[in-house]
Amino acid sequence: MSAGHGRAGRPLTSQLRVYEPLSAFTSEERERIERGLSGDGRAALDKAEAEDALLRIVRPSGDPFPDGRDEFTRTLTVEGRTLYCPSQLILRSGLAAESVLTTAPAPLASVLLPESARARHQERVDRLAEESGTPRISTRESLWGIPFSWFVLFHEGDPTEVVEENDHLVTVRMTVTWAKAISRARFAVANLALAAPEMNLLDELTSLTEWLEEFNPDSVVELDYGSVADRVFPDESPTDVLLGIECLAEGDMTGAAAAYRRLASRWIPIRQLARAS
Repeated sequence: MSAGHGRAGRPLTSQLRVYEPLSAFTSEERERIERGLSGDGRAALDKAEAEDALLRIVRPSGDPFPDGRDEFTRTLTVEGRTLYCPSQLILRSGLAAESVLTTAPAPLASVLLPESARARHQERVDRLAEESGTPRISTRESLWGIPFSWFVLFHEGDPTEVVEENDHLVTVRMTVTWAKAISRARFAVANLALAAPEMNLLDELTSLTEWLEEFNPDSVVELDYGSVADRVFPDESPTDVLLGIECLAEGDMTGAAAAYRRLASRWIPIRQLARAS
């Protein structure tokens, strides 16, 4: 395993997920959710999803796309309510493919994503789109770190689960109600729009807020540190981001700069691992 990779040699990944009540989904979505449920626990589900992704990448056919037969459903129980987050592998793979096609050199993209495979996958995406127009994407994934905009949604003291296995920190998961998450996001957008309208963070937060607005108000938002957890936890990033925004709103550039330096010292080394061999 190289220094810049997580377990099993995979890149360091983190996820932001929204869990919704079953009533928020269409009948077709509920059927897929129920098929994706597993009684083996969260750790087994995470492992199965990762292994499934690796198997797709090494297929002799060169087709890396999911065929729709294997979907995964994560659940979260809050105050006696069970909420659901479908993996939506077909939709998310389609978005990932678009990103590769627009950022990678054309010859490389054609090798990674053969045209025939893309065409078959587009048919799957189109079928799903026909069911409910524009489906909500319940999961956002980040490689080599966590976007600072995600930390805006969480505060110190929010419910936090630390997952360990054989003295190894597997992940850390923070959760917050949708109502608190959207309120915090809007607060940050309003303050940055006045104090620092040129910041990239404002654009990221505006997009994040629009995404959150698509979900049921009874939802819960989860930040899953994933394989980056053992490199940063315990982590004060949510506090540093909040302090930075508050300092900007108050015109305290010194305080804002100090908060950013703390964030940079924590996360820039992790992002540099993307280029490590």
